Parts: sequence; C-alpha cells; structure tokens
Amino acid sequence: MCGIVGVWSASGAPEVSSVTAMIAALAHRGPDGSGYFRDEHVALGHTRLAIVDTAGGVQPMCNEDEQIWVTFNGEIFNYVELMQTLKVRGHRFRTHSDTEVIVHAWEEWGTECFHRFNGQWALAIWDRRTRQLVLCRDRYGVRPLFYTRTGTDFRFASEIKALFADDTVVRELDPMGIGQALTFWSSVAPTTPFRGVNQLPPGSWLRVDETGTQTHRYWQPDFPARGTESQGSLTDNADQLREAVIAATSLRFERSDVPVGAYVSGGIDSAVTAGVIARHTGADLRTFSLRFTDDEFDEGEYQDSVRRLLGTRHSELVVTARDIADVFPDVVWHAENPLLRTAPAPMYLLSKHVHDEGYKVVVTGEGADEILAGYDIFREAKVRDFWARDPDSSTRARAIELLYPWMKRSPNLAPAFARGFFGKELTGDDPGRSHRPRWDTTGALLTMLTADGRSGDARGYADALLAGRPADYDGWDPLAQAQWLELTTLLPGYILSSQGDRMLMANSVEGRFPFLDVDIWTLMRDVPARQKILGLDEKHLLKQAFSDLVPPDVLNRPKQPYRAPDATSFFAEGEPDWLDAVTSSSAVSSAGIFSPSIVERLLAKCRAAGGRGLSNSDNMRLVAVLSIQLLHAQFVERRRIPSTRLPTPTAVFDVVGNGSRPGLRSDHDVWP
Repeated sequence: MCGIVGVWSASGAPEVSSVTAMIAALAHRGPDGSGYFRDEHVALGHTRLAIVDTAGGVQPMCNEDEQIWVTFNGEIFNYVELMQTLKVRGHRFRTHSDTEVIVHAWEEWGTECFHRFNGQWALAIWDRRTRQLVLCRDRYGVRPLFYTRTGTDFRFASEIKALFADDTVVRELDPMGIGQALTFWSSVAPTTPFRGVNQLPPGSWLRVDETGTQTHRYWQPDFPARGTESQGSLTDNADQLREAVIAATSLRFERSDVPVGAYVSGGIDSAVTAGVIARHTGADLRTFSLRFTDDEFDEGEYQDSVRRLLGTRHSELVVTARDIADVFPDVVWHAENPLLRTAPAPMYLLSKHVHDEGYKVVVTGEGADEILAGYDIFREAKVRDFWARDPDSSTRARAIELLYPWMKRSPNLAPAFARGFFGKELTGDDPGRSHRPRWDTTGALLTMLTADGRSGDARGYADALLAGRPADYDGWDPLAQAQWLELTTLLPGYILSSQGDRMLMANSVEGRFPFLDVDIWTLMRDVPARQKILGLDEKHLLKQAFSDLVPPDVLNRPKQPYRAPDATSFFAEGEPDWLDAVTSSSAVSSAGIFSPSIVERLLAKCRAAGGRGLSNSDNMRLVAVLSIQLLHAQFVERRRIPSTRLPTPTAVFDVVGNGSRPGLRSDHDVWP
C-alpha cells in the first residue's frame, strides 16, 4: 500500500520541486521508500509501503522499452494468475510484484485490463507511445484518488493534502461538498469538500491528453430485475458463500510478503474473516481489538468469545473519551472530509497500535453489511414496506418496535415518535424511500449553515443523486435499491475512506476487505432479498454459512453498529486545548460556513450537559461543527502545517531532454 502523485503538463516538464513536495505530503502512506519518474510531459511520484515483493517492487515502474510507466496504490490479489497468463502471451517479468502485472496487462489489454483485476487500487499509467495519462480506481473505491487542474497542469494524488502542496491550487471549502456530507455523511464522487478538487468515482478510469479529459465508468453495482433472482436454495447459496468467503479471505492473507493480522470487533463479519484465517490457512494468527472505557460502546465480551474460540495471539487497545478529543484534529487532517461521528478517531488509534506492534497489513470485515444486507437501514426499509401495504394498520405500525434492540433510546421506548419518523412518505414511488427519513434527518444539520455556506437542501442533494441511478434501478427489488444507495454513498465516502483507508494509512497500515472480493459480489448480487434478510434476521446467509466458526453469543447477538462517544469526548473530562481556537466567534465567522450564533448556543448546551444526554441530532451537530471548522483551519488557513522535510528519493527516473535509458539501478532494476 502506498501513496501516488503526479502532474501532467501541457506546457513542458513538471518542476521536480513540485513533485517531491507532493510526495513529502504522503510520507505516512509509504515510509519504506519514495521515487519519481519525469519526462517532458509527465511526472509520476510514489511513496512505498512495501508488502508484495519488498525487494523488487520499486515504483514508479516501467515495461521493457520504458514506454509504459505506472505508479500504483493498492493490491491486485490475483496477480499470480494474471502473471502466468501474460507470460504465456510472451511478456517478460523482472520482478514478482503485482505492480509489474499492471504494466504488462496494460500493454496486452489496455483499459480492458481493469475488468480482470481482483483487488483494491488507485493507479496512474503514463503511455509515452500515445502521450496519454490514465487514472483508474477500484470497483468500490477502497483506495482514494483526487485530481485538480491548475492552469495548463493536471494534478492527481492519493490525498488532497498532496494537491495542496502546490501553492497554485486554490484552498477553499465547497458548499456543495459540505452540503452532501451533511446529508449523506460524506461528499459523493466526483464532488469533494474542496472547491476545484474532484475525486475519481469508484469503478472508473479517466484519460488525460492534449484534447482534454474523458471519464469512463467500467463497473458499478447492478442487480437483476425483481423476480428474476437466483432460485438456488438457502442452503446451497450459504454453501457457495462459504466457499467464496474462504477463498477471498485466504487470498488476502496469503498474498503478502509481510505478516498479516486481523481485526476482531465483536461482530460476525470480523469473526468470520479471523476464523477463516485461523482455520483455513494454518497461520499463527495475530488479532487486534478496540475497546472503550464506556460500557455503552464496549464490545469486549464478544471479542473475548472470538479470541477464545480461535485461540489467537491477541492484543486490545482501550480508548477513553478524552483520547478521542485529543487526536480529533489529526483524524480530521487525515480524513479530509466533514465528520458527523467521532468513530474514525478510535480506528486511528487502533491502527497506530497495529503499527507499533510491527504489522503493516490487517484483514477486516468491512463491506459485509453492504453486500449481505446487514445494516439496520435495510431492516427499516423492510418494515416500512410491510407497513406501507396497509398504512392504516396499527398492528403493522408496531413492527417498527422490533428495530434497534441495542439502543438505549430504541423505538420501543417512544412508539409515537417512531411511528411519526418511520411513517413519513410511507407510500408512493420515491426511488429513495429506503433512505429518505435518514437523509431528511441528517440534512437538518444544513440549517446551521450561513447563506454563503449553503448551496441547497437535503431534498435537492438526494434528488440529484437519484437522478444518476442506473436505468434499470426502478425494476429492482427494494432491498437491492437500498443496497445500491449504500454502495454509492456511505461505503466509499465514509466506511472505506474516513473510517477506513485514511485512518489505517495515517499510521502506514494497509486494510484488506475480503467481503469486497469481486467473486463474492458476483454471487451475492443474484441472491433474492428474502435470503439476505430472513424475516428480520440480517445477514442470515452468512450466519448459516459460518455457524461453526463464530461463537454462539456473537452469532445470535442483535446487530449493533460500531460507535464511539461523541459529545462526551469533548466535554465530559474537560475541553481539549484546540476546541476554543476553532469554535470561537471569530473563527466561525472567518470560516463563513456556520452561523456563529447557532454554534454559540450549541456549545453552551453541550457545556451545560457535560456532553451527556444529548440527542442524536445534537451529537451530530457538534461533531460536524468541530470537523468542518478544523478542515477550514488546517487546510484553508494552513494553521496546521505538515512536515516540510522532503524525503530523499530511493528510485529516480528523470529523462527530461533525452529519450535514453533512465539509469535503472543495478541492485533491483536490471533486466534478465
């Protein structure tokens, strides 16, 4: 796992100082080495976290005649099989790395090669023959890729901070990106929270040349028409799922030249992936868990059940509320996105613990809820569809009381409120019906914004998103529609980004996610909704498939999402030093995003309560204010300046002014 940067210029060779400054901004993504390639048109930069072919996989990397160059962040897990196919077709390899497979796959198949990759990637290919730069991002958006234009230059990077290393890039928050985040929990590609900065959508490639840019979507989630799903039995589909998950997890554990650990959260997803590694790879597995001093959020008893069953070497990190407050500025710095919850902060601390323990790679359970329909929002949608068939039925309305058994303030405790909330827009043909109550509720945060800081409302953002839905979307099962919405918004923008890649790579740790294997998707997209959620039992297929590897108390526990203390983190144990600096009246006015009077009243309310007993909305309001004010302070006003130390590149290929061989280093770059 690595960091990538680059510049394409229509006016001549990019400046070396500009490229190395971009590389320096991503040192945390690749502490094991760095390098760049430059010619008369393009510069490609790389910071390396050495995992596969640690000796030979130096980047940027080229083909035999040095006409194809690549800088790559990620893993192509089926690289061994692809390498054999390419060798049969006459390609010669000088390394054992997946990066070189990309080079030769591009030579052989062009953009069609992306369909053949099973993995997680963000990459850039410079084809000197056609003078075209091609960027590509994996199907789900596991790995980030941002770009911007400055004059005649096109710049790209794994993180926005690397783009900002060039002073010509405008630093300004984008009201649309902020508005999307305050509706969907994150901005939605290609939008970002920063004006003029775009992100390449998942499952897309982008071509840059002298004629301009062209973006193409090579993959997106799709489902069969309702009623045409696979008719396989529940048992048969569970058996196939088991085989697919074992294969995907083993692949992600074994395709590494450094030790791989696993997260154990206390839920079924991580229990399955850890169980597969422990039982099907013969590994002496090392597992890591996150715990909280606050019992409301701690899942230690379930983590212990998994550890005891599997007999792993285990360590855990216990996080306090104040720990979250202390690291929150660093969390926002790495997330580069508004946050509505503090949940990424403990994940940041956990990855630091993993790094300190000497591990570079962890396997985790992300993606299972989206692919296998595990989220509460899917159960909500099923209950609302049941109720909508007879909206006047008081008996059907009571079904909502079955939701959220883990919540202290569950619908059972306020049935009248729950009926009002879940009963909104119960009938009709709204294509966003599954998510509309959530979007409207979260979108209420937009009322805190100033006129200049606001570009629309939740309804408008949602309608714009839905306008881009696939042509056959309306013919899908309602569960499939809800899954598409999660796969388009929350998964790439928050789960895999703010809470995933960015918190892991902040501490130079790579995450691998077996449930996002393309073969699992191919299998599960065709499974009927009634098998994914049996009654109201979410992820029923997964539970049936792995009942032997998951402790009974974990297997049968109600679904509980990962959460962390929000407002209490900032007020229950005294306020962190940085809080006043970003929330003072002058700081809020300077940012121009929030109404100072509204922020002042919110802070007074939080202080009076010590952060305790606040509503869900107030918790989200507070975290949103703090994170966006930190974004402005750190990125726009530059009040947090990252290290300006430029790393000494360990691989330099500079061919400006001549087309000769760029001096390949004899210790790792000699052709056979």
